[in-house]
Amino acid sequence: MLGLVAMVIFLQGCTSRPTETTVNREDPMHVRSEALKRLLNVFGIEDPPHSLHHVKQPPQYMIDLYNTVAGADGVTKDPDLLEGNTVRSFFDKVHSDQMYFLFNLSTVTKNEKILTAELHLFKLKPRPTETAYFKRHHFCQISVYLVLDKKKMQLPEGRKMLSSKLVPMHSSGWEVFSITQAVRAWNDESHNHGILVTVRNLGGGQADTNIIRFASGKDHHESKQPMLVLFTDDGRRGVVSMSNQPDGLPFAISNEHYAPTPNRTRTARALQEDGHTSCQRHPLYVDFEEIGWSGWIISPRGYNAYHCKGSCPFPLGQNMRPTNHATVQSIINALKLTQGVNSPCCVPDKLFTINLLYFDDDENVVLKQYDDMVAGSCGCH
Repeated sequence: MLGLVAMVIFLQGCTSRPTETTVNREDPMHVRSEALKRLLNVFGIEDPPHSLHHVKQPPQYMIDLYNTVAGADGVTKDPDLLEGNTVRSFFDKVHSDQMYFLFNLSTVTKNEKILTAELHLFKLKPRPTETAYFKRHHFCQISVYLVLDKKKMQLPEGRKMLSSKLVPMHSSGWEVFSITQAVRAWNDESHNHGILVTVRNLGGGQADTNIIRFASGKDHHESKQPMLVLFTDDGRRGVVSMSNQPDGLPFAISNEHYAPTPNRTRTARALQEDGHTSCQRHPLYVDFEEIGWSGWIISPRGYNAYHCKGSCPFPLGQNMRPTNHATVQSIINALKLTQGVNSPCCVPDKLFTINLLYFDDDENVVLKQYDDMVAGSCGCH
């Protein structure tokens, strides 16, 4: 509990603004409720999704994407790997045999900017019923349409071409099509009439459905279900860039990378000033299971936010990473030239991004990046 409250205080910073909500510090349950509410707000979530633990297996694509952009602790490896700061996956809600797909995008927030939308279809291994067919046709034409009128989607006036490409007849695996234009047109759910996919041979005729087949949510394993992947940006950006990393640190951050370098190492005596430890970084682990969020958060199970603690005694050495302003403030404080001037504060001077992979209330899997969540190093400011 104390660790959770400390985490919320850390995230709000030294100069938190007053809020309308007054916390009754004499009531532990009220403190916990208010702390969790504010922590949800940090993660941009109004209410925690219902517990979905073990109900559904997350798409392998989303797991692989998370492992690509984040380390085991959730910290971002490289800020340029992900387009935007949010990736959402949606499963088809229709399960039609006619290659017609409908995705419910109601969980996309109003402030999210649509950057890229992709339709992921799994092409199954062909079942060759006629050897002659393969001799005549080596490729098929797959076309993806935005449905304008569901009643006329088989007619030219009832649909609009979005994407088309040639695919080998004998191939199997995931095929990805850009449908960004369609999703942007669905700025209102009433405009969402779905997506239609057609498959034809190079002569323009309908392809043999016994040979050219795609997995559907109706008849195949959920790992091969048709899926819409949406890359967005919700505008929640921090003030400290990931590129402002401590000198010599790689993008893949882990505990061992923070070991002090020899030129910054101080003796035990030097670290003690007037009985107080000088400004340093200390562990602050956020355990999602302890908080009660493990039912909907897939990865990570928790992360080390770290926090800064210690004194900033005069004179400030370079090992304390002081700003020029902090150095001047320290001098004024030491000389007592001005009344009421305190010594500089020990605060994070580098903050890093973490990634969260989780289920939303509609059982969609979301990958989201959050800026300024890990104290990478501390300094006197």
